[in-house]
Amino acid sequence: MSTDPDFEARWAADAYAADYSRRQTLSMFAKGGLFAGLSGLLSALPKISYAQEDEVVRLGYLPITDATALLVAHAKGFFGDEGLEAEKPTLIRGWSPLIEGFVANKFNVVHFLNPIPIWMRYNTNFPVKVLAWAHTNGSGLVVGGHTGITDFSQLGGKQVAVPFWYSMHNIVLQYALRQSGVKPVIKAQGEPLAPDECNLQVMAPPEMPPALAAKKLDAYIVAEPFNALGELKAGARMLRFTGDIWKNHPCCVVSMHEAAVAERPEWTQKVVNAVVRGAIYASMNKAEVAELISADGAGYLPAPAPVVLRAMTHYDDAAYTDSGAIRHQAEWGNGRIDFQPWPYPTADALTVTQMRETVVGGDAAFLADLDPAFVAEDLVDRRFVKAALEANPDWLKDPSVNPGDPFNREEVLSL
Repeated sequence: MSTDPDFEARWAADAYAADYSRRQTLSMFAKGGLFAGLSGLLSALPKISYAQEDEVVRLGYLPITDATALLVAHAKGFFGDEGLEAEKPTLIRGWSPLIEGFVANKFNVVHFLNPIPIWMRYNTNFPVKVLAWAHTNGSGLVVGGHTGITDFSQLGGKQVAVPFWYSMHNIVLQYALRQSGVKPVIKAQGEPLAPDECNLQVMAPPEMPPALAAKKLDAYIVAEPFNALGELKAGARMLRFTGDIWKNHPCCVVSMHEAAVAERPEWTQKVVNAVVRGAIYASMNKAEVAELISADGAGYLPAPAPVVLRAMTHYDDAAYTDSGAIRHQAEWGNGRIDFQPWPYPTADALTVTQMRETVVGGDAAFLADLDPAFVAEDLVDRRFVKAALEANPDWLKDPSVNPGDPFNREEVLSL
């Protein structure tokens, strides 16, 4: 595929107007030592905190399909149906500033990468709670057309971007690299790599396709629609979908302040009700929702409708199975992205276990003594989502629900 000559300029111009005093510092932490300094910031903040005292829903999100359930809940008026006032969601272009906005009480409902609340709660003691999953699957590893890479084993000596160290993307990528005999490393740009070393760097999702098109990267792993965008506009080729490696894995989770959950349970239930309805609607109307949230629709995402439509629906493709990008579809039956809100405890526990094996920037010593089963119960409050799901049985129709036992499952990791 040919690259778009205006691609980099167009996406660089799509910057948001940030009003965070420490945003640039946080970005530096994420790209360098991750949370080396952010840990100090969080530990200095009050431990009992949540967004403004009123009950206005204030959503923060990244321009990725991970936020779909939240965006649909806003666009379709589901918050209003619950009697809630909801401000227009605020688009943020990186994970560090989204964390900053949440910590600073700018947002009271956000979607975080599944491992981020684990780090926040157990490494910095910040009182975050997970209320539901935002979606399942919805990510992939694309390689540059200039690389000729057809297998994970060929990523030795290459440069690969991940959206955040504490991400499902980093977990799944490094699992696949280890299984393929490649060692994940974090080295300075220009530092020599051994033939079996794959060098990882953190990059904000919107920066990835232009970097790949400019051959500054060999590959990147990220949420949609940036894989679809890479395929259509940056000469990228899908190497593997993450949902075809970890069956129906969580990616982003709906998160709130613990104090808000404890002190405003009725409000919390209403918020979760709306988000659950958003997830169900997205699951049953992917093409419509792709148009709705795209730049050609309500404009929640800057990507045009054809890109978001591909990210939502383009999966049953012989080219993907022929290339090996999909290997388990016949037995697993999942989609490119799926939407069901139930947070399976087994997946939360496996996330902790896999993070112990995952190379990250910064100090990750806290993971060594962290009990996966404890995290699965302590971090996640399932009361509200279970009540919402029981009131909305259509959630059972999503392909990422375990049909035999919808509230329990066994995790499957298979390269």
